[in-house]
Amino acid sequence: MTTILTANGLFDAQHKTLKLKWLSGLAGQDRLLEPATAKFPGLALVGHLNFVHPNRVQILGSAEMDYLRKLQPPKRRQAIHDLFNCSTTAVVVVANGEKVSADLRSASDSMKLPLFSSPLPSPKLIDHLQHYLAAALAAHITLHGVYLEVMGVGVLLTGESGMGKSELALELLSRNHRLIADDSVEFFRTGPDVLLGRSPDILRDFLEVRGLGILNVRAMFGETAVRSEKTLRLIVRLEQLKRRRLGNIDRLQAQQKTRRILDVDIPEVVLYVAPGRNLAVLLEVATRNHILRMRGVNPLDEIMKRQEAAMNQTDR
Repeated sequence: MTTILTANGLFDAQHKTLKLKWLSGLAGQDRLLEPATAKFPGLALVGHLNFVHPNRVQILGSAEMDYLRKLQPPKRRQAIHDLFNCSTTAVVVVANGEKVSADLRSASDSMKLPLFSSPLPSPKLIDHLQHYLAAALAAHITLHGVYLEVMGVGVLLTGESGMGKSELALELLSRNHRLIADDSVEFFRTGPDVLLGRSPDILRDFLEVRGLGILNVRAMFGETAVRSEKTLRLIVRLEQLKRRRLGNIDRLQAQQKTRRILDVDIPEVVLYVAPGRNLAVLLEVATRNHILRMRGVNPLDEIMKRQEAAMNQTDR
């Protein structure tokens, strides 16, 4: 799903940081700032004034204001009309503390398009708003599981309820790994192949363990035991080990399993839960093995090459 953000939502979130003032166009407070790829491919989220490919948020810096001031009255009226009459633009921001003329305010009110001002330089505004909007408008999904940072890698524990995910997370915390989220994990697609995971605010720092109740991980293990967000790199699914399935398990793991989340393929490993199995050690090893795979090291390929070399020597 995609977050819905309005001009009013943008102002509420950023007016203190960017020192924004709402000058006119209040009637357009519900205009949507959709992702650049939602309906108009190639449309930028935020940038300096662009009449050819309008931005969602049009920034008027000193150069753009000088350009408007130098236009003859008929051309100036047309330029201002085109600026505020664009259906794909949601907000106009005048930067650098530039003085805003009455005709800009009037056009903003007439076309019901919000007009903000800021004393900050336009490059700083653009840089900050690009980062904010990319994150705020990212496609996102909420998944059930426990999200941890293991050896610097974002690892999502999944599996049926009662499988022992929280107990395993507790064991990993005692081994100096970090908790990001328990039970409910929010993932945001912030790049073509990047999923950023974090905890909902209300659940941050907490871990529920059956028999112990709700634990405050930050208070119990210290500040270094928690992390606010991390890029997802590996999914570990816990499954009950059943005798009838033993013969169907791929012992060599010849094919890397993946799970598709928000059109991003994430490597997935299955750990089988059974008495006597040390899941914390197995998960650490699975993470180490994934790190090696990312570096191009595949143990299966290596053993197959050794076997092939041994067979060639035998043939001689």
